Amino acid sequence: MFEPSGTPRVYGLAPGVDFPAALVAGLRARMAGRPPEEMAKVELIVNTSRMKRRVLTIFDQGPATLLPRIRLLTDMADPAALRDLPAPVPPLRRRLELTGLVSKLLDAQPDLAPRAALFDLADSLATLMDEMQDEGVSPDEIAALDVSDESGHWQRALSFLSIVQRFFEQGEEAPDRNAFQRYALDEKLKSWEVAPPTHPIIVAGSTGSRGGAYKLMCAVSRLPQGAVVLPGFDFDTPGPVWGGLSDALSAEDHPQFRFAKLLFDLALDPVGVPHWHEQAPPSAARNRLVSLALRPAPVTDQWRSEGVHLPELTGATEKLTLVEANSKREEAMAIALRLRQAAEDGTTAALITPDRMLTRQVTAALDRWDIVPDDSAGIPLQLTPPGRFLRQVAALFQRELTAESLLSLLKHPLTHSGSERNNHLRATRELELHIRKKSWPFPQAELIEAWGAAAGFPDWANWVAETFCQPPLHGTRALSDWLMIHVERAEAIAAGPEMGESELWKEGAGRKARQVVAELEGEASHGTDLDARDYADLFGAILAKGEVRDRDAPHPHILIWGTLEARVMGAELLILGGLNEGSWPEIPGADPWLNRRMRHKAGLRLPERNIGLAAHDFQQAVAAEEVWLTRALKSDDAETVPARWVNRLMNLMNGLPAKQGPEALKAMQARGRHWLALARQVESPIKTPSAARPSPVPPVAARPRQLSVTEIKTLIRDPYAIYAKRVLRLRPLNPLQRAPDALLRGILIHQVFEEFVRETVSDPGLLTPEALRAKAAEVIGDPEVLPFPVTRHVWQSRIARIAEWFTRTETARQQIARPVHFETSGSSDIASLGFTLKGTADRIDIDEKGNAHLYDYKTGAAPTAKQQKNFDKQLLLEAAMVERGAFPNLQPRHASRAVFVSVSTNPNEVEAPLDEVPPAKVWSQFETLMTRWFEPDRGYTARAAMLSENDFSDYDHLSRFGEWDVIDAAEREMLE
Repeated sequence: MFEPSGTPRVYGLAPGVDFPAALVAGLRARMAGRPPEEMAKVELIVNTSRMKRRVLTIFDQGPATLLPRIRLLTDMADPAALRDLPAPVPPLRRRLELTGLVSKLLDAQPDLAPRAALFDLADSLATLMDEMQDEGVSPDEIAALDVSDESGHWQRALSFLSIVQRFFEQGEEAPDRNAFQRYALDEKLKSWEVAPPTHPIIVAGSTGSRGGAYKLMCAVSRLPQGAVVLPGFDFDTPGPVWGGLSDALSAEDHPQFRFAKLLFDLALDPVGVPHWHEQAPPSAARNRLVSLALRPAPVTDQWRSEGVHLPELTGATEKLTLVEANSKREEAMAIALRLRQAAEDGTTAALITPDRMLTRQVTAALDRWDIVPDDSAGIPLQLTPPGRFLRQVAALFQRELTAESLLSLLKHPLTHSGSERNNHLRATRELELHIRKKSWPFPQAELIEAWGAAAGFPDWANWVAETFCQPPLHGTRALSDWLMIHVERAEAIAAGPEMGESELWKEGAGRKARQVVAELEGEASHGTDLDARDYADLFGAILAKGEVRDRDAPHPHILIWGTLEARVMGAELLILGGLNEGSWPEIPGADPWLNRRMRHKAGLRLPERNIGLAAHDFQQAVAAEEVWLTRALKSDDAETVPARWVNRLMNLMNGLPAKQGPEALKAMQARGRHWLALARQVESPIKTPSAARPSPVPPVAARPRQLSVTEIKTLIRDPYAIYAKRVLRLRPLNPLQRAPDALLRGILIHQVFEEFVRETVSDPGLLTPEALRAKAAEVIGDPEVLPFPVTRHVWQSRIARIAEWFTRTETARQQIARPVHFETSGSSDIASLGFTLKGTADRIDIDEKGNAHLYDYKTGAAPTAKQQKNFDKQLLLEAAMVERGAFPNLQPRHASRAVFVSVSTNPNEVEAPLDEVPPAKVWSQFETLMTRWFEPDRGYTARAAMLSENDFSDYDHLSRFGEWDVIDAAEREMLE
């Protein structure tokens, strides 16, 4: 196949060339005229499974031929050599072993790192081990580094590195997968040195970024019939620039650095690298432009000297579009619109980006048109329904069951999926309403069982109590024990009380989850003892490594690829998304073990290598036939920085007016603005007229015939709230986790003062600040009543602060009259209207003359006398009800006094103006008021007379407040 040569054989294919198609075409051309069986002798080694599938697809398109043997770089072991090597350890087992070793080290030396960093350290250590195995670097070489200026950190790092020493010593421990591949490759290369293969062997598509791949490429290039085909080789880079790509510390972020290193190590001149096939790139002019833009920083002065020799740039960038969106959402929508157009035209289009958040946004945007893209990364297993379900069940072991965690699991689609799912959802709804009504932050088994018996769901409630209401598990357990408990509980929750066959392990995601759990069960004996939190973290991290793909659901022409897959090509339109610094290229992750200089000395990969590989992927993709470059100007309201390659390209074009560079750039941006305008049009809401300020007029028969004294204030200030509550019968839905709000504070503080005053009546010796503080501790300090430690402390402190004032003024109050009635309810009728006013007095004292003294506790500021006369009529109406005999077992001669007792931060007493508005007059005014409210044309105007424009109403959203203002005239609507 190849002519004998005294030098290694290395070929290249230019950026933008369809690499698999050109690879096959070049192979066919070299095999032309040879016997058909010669093709079957060719051994083709490619870098990814996707590349292998694409090559096979191209061969399948004809003409008919025998296929070469196609293998992956990761599958180079010789079966004969494998007999002498121990079987590799599964990656999960090695990770569990490392977790246990790091855990023991942290137990022995707690000052090395916090316990919370256990899994991060184990993961990072496993990654470093894989890299050391791949690059052939032993722990002894790491330990021998000169780190005299970093001794403190280095000693801590060595403590961790020492625990993995035994994994590098062949013979003591079975090798992990990377070590096994390195041993197998070494054996194969040794056999080639003794007996070089005579059949053609071609390594294609790899950049040699990993140590094992690099060694293989060097060895294959020297074989009698071996060759290496480089993807995206820049034939436009001049010799002097190649010569400058020799130092990794300064040049490894260049897209062609890995090729330069390979060629220099093989003693080859990069300028003389031949083409594997003469297939031309889609735009040779664009390749020259990009090549010049990506020159190393020290030689960017060549932009001036070589830029004048570039062809006219409007033609070079004719099929290049630059989309600069205002936000990531807008960027995703523009991309989705272009992909939709491609789907309608039958064009194969691929979005290439390392930004997984962007791909999810694009996928969500495409969903509105029922387009499911073929995402090569699939869906992370932890985000699938079984993954989320299993993680939620694992969280139950860590803490007391909360209302939120209970209901989120009950509503999960896999819960109670065995049978009678409809009845389960009905019971869940009723339980949720009950929990919200009763404010159970931590539902208890006996409470749920009692509710179930009363509501008609006894079996279901018993199942909930048994499977969900279990105490948290404390202490450490073996990983196998955790898995057994976890799986049993998850299956019980998924099956339901009838224990039918659930959907947990079904469908693609369920089968994948079952596979991961089974693998973890098989390796659990190699794990360490864990507590509940560590187990949940470990389980979630293992799920995160799995992915689920449905090959049948996606659209055949709409693809989402990672940056590595840009080499596979095959799409007519490539969209390079998320081109901002920190996204593409990604920010190198923090390395807790070795800094940049130490990595270079040890022979490990520098952070710049990943940047260089990302740059190569960009150079390869941007040379395709039609390309979009997209980025967001802002991300999370922060300005973004364009990717360095886009920045260089724009700067170079702006600096070449003689080649129409600025005009070409503006044309690229104009094409992008067209799609951005479409995206904004799609996202723009449909204009609808603003709602008018409502004033509904319901029929008189539908109006409320009963109100409480506290609702009269609402009727005057916000009639619409009474309409919504009493006519429409709408109630605000209580939160699941009831916050310690003003309402709860008022209820508990009222209880404190009521019980305290009751006790002082029977025992006056208890009327002391100390006794009041003790009562507050008894009521508010009960965790069952108020399960918020900080709030308990704050509210008790508030009462303690006013205890002396309250006991002093309470002494004066009891000298005037004796407390007799507490929380007394009563009602009074307006017979002519058929209306009843109801009320509950906090406290009514009776003096020696038989007169009533009314007191109402306020946790906030008490209303002024003027506010009471016009709006807040609660105490005035209660006084009038007293004189009308509205309260049972209470027949005083006269309501002598009514007082608001404010127990806020600034306590005081505010008397109701009974001298200005006596009870009889109050009732007469009230009858007039209610008569007006029964007039047929009287409307319930929203926010009619709020005390402050910032006051909140539970029904503001229903009245669409915000679309109208309080200065707007109300629009009456007659209802039938």
